[in-house]
Amino acid sequence: MPRVLITGGAGFLGSHLCDKFVNEGYEVVCMDNLITGNMENIAHLIGNPQFSFVHHNVSNYIYVSGSLDYILHFASPASPIDYLKYPIQTLKVGSLGTHNVLGLAMAKKARFLLASTSEVYGDPLIHPQQEDYWGNVNPVGIRGVYDEAKRFSEAMTMAYMRYHGVETRIVRIFNTYGERMRLHDGRAIPAFMSQALRGEPLTVFGDGTQTRSVCYVKDLVDGIYKLLLSNESYPVNIGNPDEISMLDLAKEIIELTGTTSSIEFKDLPQDDPKVRQPDISRAKTILNWEPQIQRAEGLRRTYEYFRANI
Repeated sequence: MPRVLITGGAGFLGSHLCDKFVNEGYEVVCMDNLITGNMENIAHLIGNPQFSFVHHNVSNYIYVSGSLDYILHFASPASPIDYLKYPIQTLKVGSLGTHNVLGLAMAKKARFLLASTSEVYGDPLIHPQQEDYWGNVNPVGIRGVYDEAKRFSEAMTMAYMRYHGVETRIVRIFNTYGERMRLHDGRAIPAFMSQALRGEPLTVFGDGTQTRSVCYVKDLVDGIYKLLLSNESYPVNIGNPDEISMLDLAKEIIELTGTTSSIEFKDLPQDDPKVRQPDISRAKTILNWEPQIQRAEGLRRTYEYFRANI
C-alpha cells in the first residue's frame, strides 16, 4: 500500500485530498497544527486503518516514522482573513515549513507536491494567466505575506529538484469552493451563502466588476491527483476558467438560496486582484484534465452543506 503524507490535511482542501487518497487505496498520514484546520473535517476518517493524524507544526522539525512514497504540502493559511491574522506563521510555513517538508521528501525519497496558488500572479497584467507569466505582486502590501511565501515555496521546490534531484510537482490553485469551507473564512462564496442564509445583505467589494474563476473542490482534487502522478515538474494551473464577476456571483447565490437579501457595496481591499482566470492549456495537454462540474451544480452542493451547518 503506497503511503502519503498530507500537510495541512485537516483543512478544506487537505481533508478532501485525504478522502481521495484513502479511496484510491493509499495509507494516509495527515499532519496539521489546526490553527485554520478543523478535526471535524477528518472525523469520519478517524479509526480507518488507512488513516492516521499527527498534530504538528511543519515550520518545526518534522519526524515521520516509516517509508513515504508521496508528500503533499498543503499546510498554510489560505484565506485573506487567515493570513492577515497570522502573517508571520504564513511566511514561516511557506519558507521554513517548505524547507522542512522538502528535506523530509529528500530523506524518504518521496515525490513532493507543493500547493501553490494563483496569488503568485498578484494583480495580473495579462489575462488569462499562463504559467510562464511572472506576476505582478506587491511584496510590501498586506497580501504580500501570502503571495511571497508561495513564490518562495516555488523557488525552494525548484531548487530541491535541480540541486538534490527530488521529484517535485507544483500546482497553482485558483479559487476553489465546496463542502467544508468555513462560513467566516472571508472568501466570497461562503460569505455570500452565510449572509443569504441569515437574511443579511450580501457584501460586494468595490463595484463588483472584479472577476474570479471558481472551481468545485472535486474537480480540483482530481486535477491535483493527476498532476502528482504525472511527469511534469514545472507549475501547472488547476482551476476553472469559467470567469464571473463578484456582482454576478452574488446575484446567482441570491437566486439559488431564494433569499430576500439585498447587495451592499463596500470599499475594495488593498491589492485585491481585478481579474483572475486560469489558462488551463497545460493541464488539458499534460494531464488530460479539465473541470467537469458546472458552477450551478457545484454551488447547489455547497449551499446544501452550508444550510445543514449554519
